[in-house]
Amino acid sequence: MDKQKNDGKLIVSVLMVCFAVTIGVMIFALCRPNDKKSAEFTPPPFESTAQHGKPEVSENLGYSSPNRDDMSYDFAVCGNVTMEGDKAIVYLTNIEGNKAWIKLRVFDEQGNMLGETGLIKPNEYVKYVTLSKTPEVGTKIKLKIMGYEPHTYYSAGAASLNTQIGGQIDQ
Repeated sequence: MDKQKNDGKLIVSVLMVCFAVTIGVMIFALCRPNDKKSAEFTPPPFESTAQHGKPEVSENLGYSSPNRDDMSYDFAVCGNVTMEGDKAIVYLTNIEGNKAWIKLRVFDEQGNMLGETGLIKPNEYVKYVTLSKTPEVGTKIKLKIMGYEPHTYYSAGAASLNTQIGGQIDQ
Protein backbone atom coordinates (compact mmCIF):
# COMPACT_ATOMS: atom_id res chain seq x y z
CA MET A 1 0.00 0.00 0.00
CA ASP A 2 2.88 2.34 0.82
CA LYS A 3 4.33 1.72 -2.63
CA GLN A 4 1.06 2.73 -4.30
CA LYS A 5 0.91 5.83 -2.10
CA ASN A 6 4.48 6.77 -3.07
CA ASP A 7 3.75 6.12 -6.78
CA GLY A 8 0.67 8.34 -6.53
CA LYS A 9 2.69 11.12 -4.90
CA LEU A 10 5.35 10.80 -7.60
CA ILE A 11 2.77 11.04 -10.39
CA VAL A 12 1.12 14.07 -8.76
CA SER A 13 4.55 15.71 -8.32
CA VAL A 14 5.49 15.10 -11.98
CA LEU A 15 2.12 16.46 -13.15
CA MET A 16 2.54 19.57 -10.97
CA VAL A 17 6.01 20.21 -12.40
CA CYS A 18 4.68 19.77 -15.97
CA PHE A 19 1.81 22.14 -15.20
CA ALA A 20 4.17 24.73 -13.70
CA VAL A 21 6.49 24.53 -16.72
CA THR A 22 3.53 24.90 -19.10
CA ILE A 23 2.25 27.95 -17.22
CA GLY A 24 5.76 29.45 -17.22
CA VAL A 25 6.13 28.98 -20.97
CA MET A 26 2.70 30.55 -21.57
CA ILE A 27 3.52 33.56 -19.39
CA PHE A 28 6.85 34.01 -21.15
CA ALA A 29 5.22 33.83 -24.59
CA LEU A 30 2.51 36.31 -23.67
CA CYS A 31 4.75 38.80 -21.87
CA ARG A 32 7.75 38.98 -24.18
CA PRO A 33 7.91 42.09 -26.36
CA ASN A 34 6.61 41.69 -29.89
CA ASP A 35 8.77 42.66 -32.83
CA LYS A 36 6.08 44.82 -34.41
CA LYS A 37 8.43 46.22 -37.03
CA SER A 38 8.28 43.00 -39.02
CA ALA A 39 4.47 43.00 -38.95
CA GLU A 40 3.93 46.66 -39.86
CA PHE A 41 2.36 47.44 -43.22
CA THR A 42 4.40 49.58 -45.58
CA PRO A 43 2.17 51.42 -48.05
CA PRO A 44 3.20 51.04 -51.68
CA PRO A 45 4.71 54.18 -53.23
CA PHE A 46 2.92 56.28 -55.82
CA GLU A 47 4.03 55.88 -59.43
CA SER A 48 6.51 58.63 -60.29
CA THR A 49 5.82 58.36 -64.05
CA ALA A 50 2.02 58.66 -63.75
CA GLN A 51 0.43 61.17 -66.11
CA HIS A 52 -2.92 62.93 -65.75
CA GLY A 53 -5.84 62.27 -68.06
CA LYS A 54 -6.72 59.50 -70.47
CA PRO A 55 -4.06 58.25 -72.89
CA GLU A 56 -4.39 58.02 -76.65
CA VAL A 57 -3.61 54.39 -77.40
CA SER A 58 -3.16 52.60 -80.72
CA GLU A 59 -6.00 50.17 -81.48
CA ASN A 60 -3.56 47.29 -82.06
CA LEU A 61 -2.66 47.29 -78.33
CA GLY A 62 -6.13 46.04 -77.33
CA TYR A 63 -6.67 48.86 -74.83
CA SER A 64 -9.97 48.25 -73.05
CA SER A 65 -11.78 48.45 -69.74
CA PRO A 66 -12.47 44.83 -68.66
CA ASN A 67 -14.53 45.76 -65.62
CA ARG A 68 -16.84 43.56 -63.60
CA ASP A 69 -19.99 44.53 -61.73
CA ASP A 70 -18.59 43.24 -58.45
CA MET A 71 -15.56 45.57 -58.54
CA SER A 72 -15.62 48.92 -56.76
CA TYR A 73 -13.40 50.65 -59.33
CA ASP A 74 -12.88 50.81 -63.09
CA PHE A 75 -9.60 50.60 -64.96
CA ALA A 76 -8.32 50.21 -68.50
CA VAL A 77 -5.23 48.35 -69.68
CA CYS A 78 -3.68 46.95 -72.87
CA GLY A 79 -4.59 43.35 -73.62
CA ASN A 80 -1.82 43.13 -76.21
CA VAL A 81 1.27 43.90 -74.15
CA THR A 82 4.27 44.90 -76.25
CA MET A 83 7.85 45.61 -75.23
CA GLU A 84 10.17 48.60 -75.60
CA GLY A 85 13.47 47.26 -74.29
CA ASP A 86 12.80 46.10 -70.72
CA LYS A 87 9.55 48.08 -70.47
CA ALA A 88 6.14 46.54 -71.10
CA ILE A 89 3.63 48.93 -72.65
CA VAL A 90 0.45 48.55 -70.58
CA TYR A 91 -1.23 51.99 -70.43
CA LEU A 92 -2.74 51.15 -67.04
CA THR A 93 -5.42 53.79 -66.48
CA ASN A 94 -7.29 54.60 -63.29
CA ILE A 95 -10.58 55.86 -64.71
CA GLU A 96 -11.71 59.37 -63.73
CA GLY A 97 -14.33 59.26 -60.97
CA ASN A 98 -12.89 56.22 -59.19
CA LYS A 99 -12.37 56.41 -55.48
CA ALA A 100 -9.66 53.70 -55.38
CA TRP A 101 -5.94 53.92 -56.04
CA ILE A 102 -4.68 51.11 -58.29
CA LYS A 103 -1.44 49.38 -59.20
CA LEU A 104 -0.40 46.61 -61.58
CA ARG A 105 1.89 43.61 -61.23
CA VAL A 106 3.15 41.44 -64.10
CA PHE A 107 3.76 37.72 -63.48
CA ASP A 108 5.21 34.96 -65.62
CA GLU A 109 3.58 31.51 -65.99
CA GLN A 110 5.36 30.22 -62.88
CA GLY A 111 3.93 33.03 -60.76
CA ASN A 112 7.19 34.98 -60.50
CA MET A 113 6.68 38.73 -60.39
CA LEU A 114 8.43 40.41 -63.32
CA GLY A 115 7.55 44.00 -62.46
CA GLU A 116 5.05 46.35 -60.86
CA THR A 117 3.89 49.92 -60.97
CA GLY A 118 3.43 52.23 -58.05
CA LEU A 119 -0.01 53.46 -57.03
CA ILE A 120 -2.00 55.43 -59.57
CA LYS A 121 -4.66 57.92 -58.51
CA PRO A 122 -7.98 58.41 -60.33
CA ASN A 123 -7.65 60.18 -63.69
CA GLU A 124 -4.01 59.06 -64.04
CA TYR A 125 -2.30 56.50 -66.23
CA VAL A 126 1.07 54.80 -66.61
CA LYS A 127 2.37 53.84 -70.05
CA TYR A 128 5.10 51.41 -68.98
CA VAL A 129 6.02 48.92 -66.33
CA THR A 130 9.72 48.01 -66.15
CA LEU A 131 10.31 44.24 -66.04
CA SER A 132 13.18 42.44 -64.32
CA LYS A 133 13.70 40.31 -67.44
CA THR A 134 12.58 40.86 -71.02
CA PRO A 135 10.15 38.13 -72.10
CA GLU A 136 10.16 36.94 -75.69
CA VAL A 137 7.22 37.46 -78.05
CA GLY A 138 4.52 34.90 -77.26
CA THR A 139 5.49 34.51 -73.59
CA LYS A 140 2.37 34.07 -71.47
CA ILE A 141 1.98 36.59 -68.66
CA LYS A 142 -0.60 37.56 -66.06
CA LEU A 143 -1.54 41.16 -65.32
CA LYS A 144 -2.84 41.62 -61.78
CA ILE A 145 -4.58 44.92 -61.09
CA MET A 146 -5.08 45.69 -57.40
CA GLY A 147 -7.21 48.43 -55.90
CA TYR A 148 -6.64 50.17 -52.57
CA GLU A 149 -8.91 52.44 -50.56
CA PRO A 150 -7.21 55.84 -50.25
CA HIS A 151 -5.41 56.57 -46.98
CA THR A 152 -6.37 53.26 -45.30
CA TYR A 153 -4.85 51.02 -48.00
CA TYR A 154 -7.57 48.44 -47.44
CA SER A 155 -8.12 46.23 -50.46
CA ALA A 156 -10.69 47.46 -52.95
CA GLY A 157 -10.43 44.17 -54.88
CA ALA A 158 -8.20 42.72 -57.56
CA ALA A 159 -8.51 41.46 -61.11
CA SER A 160 -6.19 39.18 -63.08
CA LEU A 161 -5.90 39.10 -66.85
CA ASN A 162 -4.06 36.37 -68.74
CA THR A 163 -2.36 37.53 -71.91
CA GLN A 164 0.98 37.24 -73.69
CA ILE A 165 3.76 39.42 -74.98
CA GLY A 166 2.55 40.51 -78.40
CA GLY A 167 5.57 42.09 -79.98
CA GLN A 168 8.70 44.16 -79.71
CA ILE A 169 9.03 47.80 -80.62
CA ASP A 170 12.59 48.68 -81.59
CA GLN A 171 14.05 51.89 -80.24
